[in-house]
Amino acid sequence: MNTVHDNLITIKNKINKIALNCGRDPKSIELIAVSKTKPIELISQAINAGQLSFGENYVQEGIEKIAHFKQSMPDSPIVWHFIGPLQSNKTKLVAENFDWMHTIDRFKIAQRLDSQRPTEMDKLNVLIQVNISNEQTKSGVAIDEVADLIKQIITLPNLRLRGLMAIPEIENDFAKQFAVFKQMNQLLESLKTDYPFLDTLSMGMSGDMQAAIEAGSTMVRIGSAIFGARQYV
Repeated sequence: MNTVHDNLITIKNKINKIALNCGRDPKSIELIAVSKTKPIELISQAINAGQLSFGENYVQEGIEKIAHFKQSMPDSPIVWHFIGPLQSNKTKLVAENFDWMHTIDRFKIAQRLDSQRPTEMDKLNVLIQVNISNEQTKSGVAIDEVADLIKQIITLPNLRLRGLMAIPEIENDFAKQFAVFKQMNQLLESLKTDYPFLDTLSMGMSGDMQAAIEAGSTMVRIGSAIFGARQYV
């Protein structure tokens, strides 16, 4: 049975190979280890293997882990990404604890995060979640609503808008995966004309990582391939 350390090496080698094969610098792609539902022990193994960026979907679980590692590894530069849907009554916890927020899909959430971000902390890095597959059950803004939301978010002093995030509809066909991710890349590139500071595309998971990287993803969110199958309480 592979260890977390072994799995991280395998994933990083895959990312490097995909990047080089499509003419990209592997350093331009950040691996987010999705640690939701995973125990402290496995996250510690990942940190010891050099992984420092982690993604959490559930607020309470995430802040308990953040608190644990702040106490047990206070000098470790761990970066915490909130990657799940966020209810407005939980924004304060995200604003006070996380470094990144990937799933902004309405201005109300952005406003609350901004007002609740402690001024002594760095600005909260935020991404706009785009409903790229137009799924009625999925969070995210429509493509034609992104520009308006950007105009609103950039007025908020405690947030730093970095780019876009997407969770496309599950698709096993590589060409269809790539087409959707390429659409996201083209959207970001078009927005850079007016907002050249945008630099992040968070897209791609275990099943579609190759298509995402080839299409221009700068952050891939990998869970089960690092930590094993999901564990739900």
